[in-house]
Amino acid sequence: MKKKKNDPIPKFKNYKEEAEFWDTHSLADYWDKWKDVDLVFELDGPREASLVLRLQMAFKNRLKQIARRKGLDVSTLARMWLMEKANEDLKLAAG
Repeated sequence: MKKKKNDPIPKFKNYKEEAEFWDTHSLADYWDKWKDVDLVFELDGPREASLVLRLQMAFKNRLKQIARRKGLDVSTLARMWLMEKANEDLKLAAG
């Protein structure tokens, strides 16, 4: 029995699109497409700092919706926006 040839793995626009693809396809059909990689974990390296923010539930839900639409995690979206705003403030202060 001849194995059917699979379509190539597409480029995904976001995590949702990728998740939908893998929900309907088997990883086993694509074993020959994967490459071995070496992973290195530096457990003794510098730690990222955490910031706890208290938000109204409605605002947090809005952030989640926006993040999902952009294919991001809500904390990633919030971090990006905070960094953008801080950079804008630094430019205004310098200029």
